[in-house]
Amino acid sequence: MNLVIDVVEENNKSVVNLSGEIDAYTAPNLKESLLPLTQKEGNTVEVDLGNVNYMDSTGLGVFISALKSTKENGSEMKLVNIQDRVLRLFKITGLDEIMDLNSTIRGVKE
Repeated sequence: MNLVIDVVEENNKSVVNLSGEIDAYTAPNLKESLLPLTQKEGNTVEVDLGNVNYMDSTGLGVFISALKSTKENGSEMKLVNIQDRVLRLFKITGLDEIMDLNSTIRGVKE
């Protein structure tokens, strides 16, 4: 399956709506779209994972790179609308402790 990436920019906020699967095949395109947004100082990047039903370790690598970029460039990143299956991956790896995950929008409690 493919990954559809839709970016909406307004003022100092970028909303990245993702739909599909994040894996070794689609991760390079995600990284290419996401990293430039995190390199803008003062920018808030909100990544909507509501329509992502599968992600592997390659996808986690993209989000780790993006997090590192936000710290280097004075921006921030939030991951929202995370489905249970994908959220579990963040929790198993401990990334839920260092990333701003807002899973409550889908009614999922941490």
